[in-house]
Amino acid sequence: QVQLVESGGGLVQPGGSLRLSCAASGLPFSPYSMGWFRQASGKEREFVAAVRWSGGPTAYADSLKGRFTISRDSAKMTVYLQMNSLKPYDTAVYYCAVKLLGGGISNDGDYDYWGQGTQVTVSS
Repeated sequence: QVQLVESGGGLVQPGGSLRLSCAASGLPFSPYSMGWFRQASGKEREFVAAVRWSGGPTAYADSLKGRFTISRDSAKMTVYLQMNSLKPYDTAVYYCAVKLLGGGISNDGDYDYWGQGTQVTVSS
């Protein structure tokens, strides 16, 4: 049974930082990629960042480059999202996802498994 467990969300003031974690278990083999998506209230889910498990370039939403950094710990089957200089419009539920096989990594339809989501609220 595949499980993705996210943690690290919460309330932060504008300009602050948060680090999200997502630990995967039960995967049949090492994934091709793991990614983060987010969904703000009343909006569609959007791509944030993704990392290829065997190496290679990471991918980011253009609007988030320079503020967000994705990384992974292969031994722990965990992916992280470091979010800096947070802004109120970053407020959303952040979802972790796993893509088992190769191909595109920036569309939510590419992914096979999803976590339950963690709320990030940026507010003073």
